[in-house]
Amino acid sequence: MDPFDSSDSLEGPSKTAATNAEVPVPWSRFSAWLECVCVVTFDLELGQAIELVYPHDVKLTEKEKTSICYLSFPDSYSGCLGDTQFSFRLRQSVGRSSSWFGHEDAYNRDAPVTLQKEHAHFHGYVYFRQVKDASVKRGYFQKSLVVVSRLPFGNLFHSLLQVIAPEYFEKHEPCLETVCNEIDQWPAPVPGQTLNLPVMGVVMQVRILWMEKLFRTNIILIHFSMLFAVLIDLHVIRCFQSVLIHMQMLWELMLLGEPVVVMAPSPTVSSETVLALVSAIAPLRYCGDYRPYFTIHDSEFKEYTTRTQAPPNVILGVTNPFFIKTFHCWPHIIRLGDLKMSVKVKKLAKLKTLDTKTGIYTAYKTFLHKDKSFIKRLLKGIQKKRPSEVQSAILRRHLLEQTESFILPLERYLESLMPPQRSMSPWKTPPQIRSFSQDEFMKTLEQAGPQLTLKGDWTGLYRRFFRSPNFDGWYRLRHREMTQKVECLHLEAICAADLLTWNKDKSEVEIVDLILKLREKLMKARKHQLPVKEELLEKLEQSIQTIISSLPEDLQTLLHRQ
Repeated sequence: MDPFDSSDSLEGPSKTAATNAEVPVPWSRFSAWLECVCVVTFDLELGQAIELVYPHDVKLTEKEKTSICYLSFPDSYSGCLGDTQFSFRLRQSVGRSSSWFGHEDAYNRDAPVTLQKEHAHFHGYVYFRQVKDASVKRGYFQKSLVVVSRLPFGNLFHSLLQVIAPEYFEKHEPCLETVCNEIDQWPAPVPGQTLNLPVMGVVMQVRILWMEKLFRTNIILIHFSMLFAVLIDLHVIRCFQSVLIHMQMLWELMLLGEPVVVMAPSPTVSSETVLALVSAIAPLRYCGDYRPYFTIHDSEFKEYTTRTQAPPNVILGVTNPFFIKTFHCWPHIIRLGDLKMSVKVKKLAKLKTLDTKTGIYTAYKTFLHKDKSFIKRLLKGIQKKRPSEVQSAILRRHLLEQTESFILPLERYLESLMPPQRSMSPWKTPPQIRSFSQDEFMKTLEQAGPQLTLKGDWTGLYRRFFRSPNFDGWYRLRHREMTQKVECLHLEAICAADLLTWNKDKSEVEIVDLILKLREKLMKARKHQLPVKEELLEKLEQSIQTIISSLPEDLQTLLHRQ
């Protein structure tokens, strides 16, 4: 059978058909890493079209399929010949659910926020090939192999595509089926473990750090030297080389979640630059929207280009010159050309024509002064041809330390909002976490301000940060973690209490009420996997059973039924 026959154009191995005694849920291991693998081709009548999807019964909506089609090809202005790799990010359709959400909470609980699986977006990693082919009516072979995942593991999946795409373009569908079956044998992504991922005779080695390691200044996000394929881009210096002297400005724009458009000569430069910008504030999560590669066919095009309201908190990477006219009213536009050519800051009023020169077009004034000694160190590294891996590690460490120094006073202040452990009583509702007060926090900066030598208006930067989506996202996450911490402390106080003695002089109504409340706490602790020792929970469960056994038989029967 012709693998590209139109009647079977979306055929692939079915999740329901592939039954394996060792894997109770077919494709469950595959789904831990990928949503699907797509092949997108150019059809003379339809334009870009999906030719194959693996696994066959993956649930992609028509809107998602259309978006993948348009985002998997460079636009005609890029002039990409040969092989090109880039990435995109698209919004999932409303109402859909993940095929792996059963295990997702466990992964996201332990993974750094910058490497967590997404609930509302897909990441697409593209290997596009365009070569002359006289047998094709248009004169060119044009096809993309696309890996779709909820995981932001850019370098890992691009490394995977470098292994499988050239083979696929030679051997077609059987090769792809073999690869998908190999991925279905991979271990699940587990933070803190070194994982060996075999595919087509190559073993890729990956390690995802634990979340608690992130806020130590001497830790880099990923152990660079250990990995064959890493999860984030090592070579950030390649993306930022032309804008190094403006890194302070770019860091602040990302921290504040400002609307930014990156205009690049190719989808590769566009996507790499957007992802490098988003990661510039790690370990803080960028909570605005970002699109490494954005086209006029995108389903959010009208939403993001309306002039009736202020630009949204989003970073868009584009390659079509049409966007210069469309986005000329946006507050921050980065126009890139040769990545080795230094870029200047220019007034927005100069961004008018399609042949606009490279530059950062903005009226933004930084709150903090530049770190001139750091910039000199990087520029000297360029002159001395220091390896890009070393330059990138220096830049990553600088950005990491700057973000940590900014976040540390906020972390200290949050700790002061926690109720003291001595206030935890097993017989009372747990005490409340105090409300966050911006003015109260500002007063703490005098004694516990950022521990960097950078001078500037730190107070103004914090006040602007409080109005950003990044503060809202950070505070919601930390408040949820603090609430769970209070729950843990209260549960530990209950486990340490003498419930049987308390029970002796209480009425049956009070005892039943206590049992129901304790059961609810136990259920929540296990459901949300609170960090409470299992032996404490088992001790509490035994105490509950002992109390129940002291009640009349009719109440025992009633409680056992619940």
